[in-house]
Amino acid sequence: MINATELRKGVIIELEGKLYQVVDYQHVKMKRTALAKVKLRDINAGHTIERSFQSNDRLVRARIDERQMQYLYNDGDLYYFMDQESFEQMPLTSEQLGDVLDYLKEGNAVELSSYKDKIVGVTMPITVELEVTETDPGFKGDTATAGTKPAKLETGVTIQVPIFINEGDVVKVDTRSGTYLERRS
Repeated sequence: MINATELRKGVIIELEGKLYQVVDYQHVKMKRTALAKVKLRDINAGHTIERSFQSNDRLVRARIDERQMQYLYNDGDLYYFMDQESFEQMPLTSEQLGDVLDYLKEGNAVELSSYKDKIVGVTMPITVELEVTETDPGFKGDTATAGTKPAKLETGVTIQVPIFINEGDVVKVDTRSGTYLERRS
């Protein structure tokens, strides 16, 4: 249990049987009491709500277990991951993975978050290196500032890359925004 005054961005609480992550927090002083105005994101549904709590309100802080897992392979709609400590394998569905599938390739390490043995999140590393499988050819004299073009990566996702990038090049991509960072040699 934690007091409402102990809430901060990123803290996960259980409220009305659901898990919420604090997105924004404001401490507001009133004449006789203090309030905590909080914007919360429902971890399972994804929508946000706003709530106010008295400073002496007690909330249940969720204990999230996090494990490092390595992606092995997929079989139909199931994607298999291996715990890097116990070597236990765990299948996840494409619904559980969501946008992670855009950047997931065999051998990638991910962080798996669970609450009471239920998967609540999968987090990719901030950057990944992927090979360009399809793009228009670049021409001599093209530079990084000349513009961008679409490029399909080995995972199937399409991103914007500089004109000098060619098929077969390996590029570094920011998984949070899906933007090109640099070409790897």
